[in-house]
Order: sequence, then structure tokens, then C-alpha cells
Amino acid sequence: MSRPMSSRFPQLLVAALTFTMFGAATAQPLAPVNDYPSQSLRIVSPFPAGGGNDAVTRVVAARLSQVLGQSAVTDNRGGAGGNIGTRYVAESKPDGYTVLTSQVSIMAVNPTLYRAPGFDPIKQFIPVTQINAAPLAIVVSTNAPWKSFEELAAQAKAQPQKITFATPGNGTLSHLVGAVLDKDSKVSLQHVPYKGAGPAINDLLGGQVDVLITSTSSVAGFIQTGRMRALAVTSPRRLGVFTKVPTLEELGYRNARFEDWYGFFVPAGTPPERVALLNRAIVQVLQMPDVVKTIRDSGSDVIANSSEAFAVQLNQDISRWSQIVKLSGAHVD
Repeated sequence: MSRPMSSRFPQLLVAALTFTMFGAATAQPLAPVNDYPSQSLRIVSPFPAGGGNDAVTRVVAARLSQVLGQSAVTDNRGGAGGNIGTRYVAESKPDGYTVLTSQVSIMAVNPTLYRAPGFDPIKQFIPVTQINAAPLAIVVSTNAPWKSFEELAAQAKAQPQKITFATPGNGTLSHLVGAVLDKDSKVSLQHVPYKGAGPAINDLLGGQVDVLITSTSSVAGFIQTGRMRALAVTSPRRLGVFTKVPTLEELGYRNARFEDWYGFFVPAGTPPERVALLNRAIVQVLQMPDVVKTIRDSGSDVIANSSEAFAVQLNQDISRWSQIVKLSGAHVD
């Protein structure tokens, strides 16, 4: 189902296009280090256009070009819950010119959820910086009959597997939320995986699926314009249009605190001085007031930490989510 860009893409992507045109006025260029960078950068988003990962990639890429003095091109390589694009970067030349925008579901969930994800998040990547931290949102179109999560849950318990829920793909954190709700609370929804949030959003708005679980950044614009209704979020972080949306824990669901993040990674073996320059450049972009506002309005907190701090966060999340995946019983062959 084809839709105009203004209604199809989330608020973050509209901001990214604005930054491309007007970002040069506020960006502060950084000096190259040992002739790096001397060519354009490829930033791989491992999902199709239209979702939160793609949108935040474009927001940063639009300004990064000004800070580094070289173009930064977004390259969408979706499929297999983010594994295809992630493996592509893992196998790329470690020269600082190929960067991955990844997230919790790929780096901390997929290695346990998939029997053969095709990459090792610790051995094959260096964390550059964490972009944000945010809950996931459980949303429906405004035409849906459910006005609250309690109404949705009651029907899902009475009619197991009748109500469909879309996610950006098998193995995503969104998928795991549905699996935990089913296992722990008997809220039994029929999973419909997509190759990214963009196609899932189109089908939710088109009535092909009933519910969507995805990042707040993917759907904030649709909530703001009244095309979607948020029923619940998965952590206490409630920013922007989600400030009055109840959390699953507040509604009485146990083991229901899920927090997503996006972050930048480069292949293992990338020279440390190039990693350091990328960190400084991306952190500078993430600290620009209008970038901060855009990310916060989409329901996220900006993190913009050091490479070392992000590595600690990644290790903690891998430990936590591998246990949750095992307890949930979810797996993808």
C-alpha cells in the first residue's frame, strides 16, 4: 500500500530532511586525524526505510556530513531482524568508513534468539556511542476498537491468537515483548513479522494488522497527528507524546520493563583514533539543541556516551537479554 512520504515516515525522518537543508548553519567542523576521513562514510541501517532505526540514522547522517567535512550516506540493508545488514558491516573493511546503526534487539537479543545470527556483537564490533534510550510502544490505529491496553488484553485472553500484532521482524525486541506477554500473562497475540517498522506501519494504518509493537521514535509522528493510539509503553521513560501513556508495569504486568536503544558501531579492527574521531563527531551532533529536541519529542532520552561506557552497557544488555530470551522460550531458526 503506497502512502505519501509525509504520512508514511515518522517525525524523525522529516527532521532529518530538514537538517540536510539547514544543518550547515550550526555544525562545528572537526579537523581530520591522519587524513581521516578523506572520503564519504556509509552508515548502514539494517532495516528498510520508514522505521525508527532508519530515521535516527538519517537525523545523525545529515549533520555528520557537516561535522566531518565528508558526506555520510544512509544505506538500508534490511532483513532477518537486522541480521543481514549487521553481518554486512561485520565483514566490511575496518577503516572507519562503514558504520552500523544498531540496537538492543540486534546486538543483545538476536545472538541468543537466532541459532545462527551470522555475527558476534563482541568479537566483530567496536561500540562508538549510544544514541538514545527509550521504551517500546504498543499502538493501534485510531480506527481500532480498543481504547486501552486492558481492553486489548481482555480480548486476547478470551480469543487467543485471533488479534494480530506486527513487529519490525523476528528477533526484534518488539517480538520478545509479545512472547513475554503471552508466556507470563496469557495475552496471546498472533505475531506478524515484517522487514522493518516502515512496512509494519503501512499495514497497521491500512488495516492489515491489528496492533504494532515498535520503538517510540517510529510512531511518535503518527501519535501526534492522531493516526495512531498508544495503549502502553514498556519502561518509565515517557517523553514527548507518550508522557501520559501507562507503562505495562503500572498496569500490573510482571517482567515487562523493556528498554530499547540505538547506537553506532564499527567493525572490529578499526583504528582507535578513527573510532575516537567518530565518537567526538557523533556526540557533537547528538548534543545539538534541535537534535536533542527531535529525539526527545519522539519519546527518547539522548545518551551520547563514550565508546567505553557504551561497551559496558552492551555487555550488561547481552547478559540480561540472553536470560530473558531463554526464559521466554522464544527462538528463530
